[in-house]
Amino acid sequence: MRAVDTGGYLKGRIRREDILSAAAVVYGEVGYHGASMREIAKRVGMSHAGLLYYFPSKEALLAAVLERRDAEDAEREQLASPPGLEVLRHYLALASHNVRHPGIVDLYTRLAAEAVAPDHPAHDYFRRHYDEARTGIRDTFLVLAERGQLRPDIDPELATVTFIALMDGLQVQWLTTPDTVDLVASLRFYLQSLLTVPLDPA
Repeated sequence: MRAVDTGGYLKGRIRREDILSAAAVVYGEVGYHGASMREIAKRVGMSHAGLLYYFPSKEALLAAVLERRDAEDAEREQLASPPGLEVLRHYLALASHNVRHPGIVDLYTRLAAEAVAPDHPAHDYFRRHYDEARTGIRDTFLVLAERGQLRPDIDPELATVTFIALMDGLQVQWLTTPDTVDLVASLRFYLQSLLTVPLDPA
């Protein structure tokens, strides 16, 4: 039986993560269309052919960058928690994390704007991303309504769309004027205005 080369496997994983980090930086600087695989390879200190060994296309690399961000956010902030107040608190925690890491927020905002075009490689990703976000948040608002924790005049569907739009729109304002816009406080204010109970635990 052939032994597994764990050292080589670990080295490959580390190199893959280095590539994803470099790609995120380059996308944030010049956008997806302005980025080149050769420049990303240069940032990592490897050849263009070496980069293609890990990611055979520019589209594959973009998808991996976006998927890594989603996976890290979901795991760190427990965004897949059962519907309820805790989910809203997790989204506030995510916003707080984003404030401490403006680079990834800038990347997300730039790519989201570019990906409005149907032929953009990240278009399908963002459609799926927003569909999943709407489903999760809508489920939470529906559960809160059943528990009497959502104001009776609030439509869960409209509250869901508005919350996502507010979160993304506030990120643009905050990136532009960070000393003027309090991202987390603004989101907390909106969410609390929908509820009949305190958002934050006593």
